[in-house]
Amino acid sequence: MKYSVSVIFTIPLMIISCTVQKKNTKHRDYVVQLDTLTLFDQSRNRKIPVAIYQPKTNKKILRQQLIIFNHGYGLNKGGDYFVYSYLTEKLASKGYFTVSIQHELATDNLIPVEGKPQIVRRPFWQNGSANILFVINELKKTNPELDFRHLTLIGHSNGGDMAALFSNQHPNMVYKLITMDNRRMFLPRTSIPKIYTLRSNDYPADEGVLPTEEEQKKYHMTVQPTLINHGHMDNKGSNEEKRILNDFILQYLSE
Repeated sequence: MKYSVSVIFTIPLMIISCTVQKKNTKHRDYVVQLDTLTLFDQSRNRKIPVAIYQPKTNKKILRQQLIIFNHGYGLNKGGDYFVYSYLTEKLASKGYFTVSIQHELATDNLIPVEGKPQIVRRPFWQNGSANILFVINELKKTNPELDFRHLTLIGHSNGGDMAALFSNQHPNMVYKLITMDNRRMFLPRTSIPKIYTLRSNDYPADEGVLPTEEEQKKYHMTVQPTLINHGHMDNKGSNEEKRILNDFILQYLSE
């Protein structure tokens, strides 16, 4: 895939940076640096805004693992790749190179609310899957030192459906898939990628999305119920809800 020179990571005018000081926990956390830039996929004539959360350190992190985060549906209003900062900042503070993709653009059609979601929403998920693939390929050019063999995808709701579709289409590229209450796209029934899903207390998944108990045992998949509302899995959640989600996800990453 080709890309515009104007979006190369090394162009300083395309990057807006800030740092976020994280409080120390039992183990020292890194200060977090946030960079934003817009990639351009010429093959689809599409802009892809991304936010990069990374630990700010003078020492190189060997085999630094990459996490790609995918936001829930935001009615094309924009800025949704920032509204899970409680999680993306936490991940970066622990040493992960965390990239949050803005999947929706103001010019996109709205997601259909009528019809079978697995049919009418599939093109939107496919667009998200293509965004993920493009971002990974760009990172391989600009940040080849990252550990692409242990890529983790995380996604909430519609973003979880995108991540699940990508993992079904490119299983050899994904090491772990963590969804936060995706409801429409079926999760891969595999041991690799390793599959984890956090469930809300108010919205059920469509039939066939979640593995049966037998499949969970066979493929060592984790389906974790929570007492958290579907709409509280972003920054709107309480501090306790954010702590619970962060703790589960960090646990999954450490396994």
